[in-house]
Amino acid sequence: MKNLFLIAAFIFSGLVTTAQEKHTVTLKFQGMNSDKGNLYVAVYNKEDSFLKKPIKGTIVKVENKKATVTLKDIPEGIYAVSAFHDTNDNKKMDTNFLGIPKEPTGMSNDATGFMGPPKFKDAKFKVTKDLTLIINVK
Repeated sequence: MKNLFLIAAFIFSGLVTTAQEKHTVTLKFQGMNSDKGNLYVAVYNKEDSFLKKPIKGTIVKVENKKATVTLKDIPEGIYAVSAFHDTNDNKKMDTNFLGIPKEPTGMSNDATGFMGPPKFKDAKFKVTKDLTLIINVK
């Protein structure tokens, strides 16, 4: 019985030490030209799902041409953020006939694309502690 207790204690201690730390990521968006509409924010953690399938998403009000999103309990890892300012409040990102956004957008690391959308590798950032990112929406 004593051995069983020691084995259980050993296994439990291994589970506790491998638990991943979680952090708070604060996203401060700036550069909007108006307070009209909302800011749509998406968070990604994989290159193959970037700009397709976010792991988290939220919609926030723009006030004083700024917006802030606080993401809590974010596990350590690699992430990227995209956002668009829905200035006409039609609940979608408007694009031209080539698919280029007509509404202001922003990416983590101020990543921009060349002949297409930005790449995950340019927008990614590492979470190992609580952090604050400033993202320009243009």
